Amino acid sequence: MRFYIYFIGFLFSVALSAQNSIPQVLKKLNQETVPYIKVKDLKDKKNLIFLDAREPKEFNVSHIRNSIPVGFDNFKSNTVKATVKDKSATIIVYCSIGVRSEKIGEKLLKMGYKNVYNLYGGIFEYKNYGGKVVNNHNKVTDSVHAYNKAWSIYLTKGIKVYEN
Repeated sequence: MRFYIYFIGFLFSVALSAQNSIPQVLKKLNQETVPYIKVKDLKDKKNLIFLDAREPKEFNVSHIRNSIPVGFDNFKSNTVKATVKDKSATIIVYCSIGVRSEKIGEKLLKMGYKNVYNLYGGIFEYKNYGGKVVNNHNKVTDSVHAYNKAWSIYLTKGIKVYEN
């Protein structure tokens, strides 16, 4: 059984590495159930609430300043409800490139939030386009948790970190 799980993971990694761009991966893995917002369009928006749909070890390495960690594996709707009370607030959900954040965005929409967007390309594109990220001490950092070696090809700026 363990071999089977590793084999499936290997096949997924090979398939992923065959996708040579973020747009190709998102087109293949996402359903576009949550509208995208591109990094370049963030500057025109005000009063944004960023939710980080990555795991704590990823968030601790780097995140968009003032974002709220909601995780993926252990996402709890009560945490979001307690933190984001205004259902009409503009919420930007992000992860590494935008796959996990689509799933969390779907949950937010089902919870009644009206203005939920998936950050196209996630924190990788944010960093690739010159966005500043901070670590768990709120200090600007060039380090970005790259999730794993297969996903790391989409992070072209910054220092790739795989574990913390």
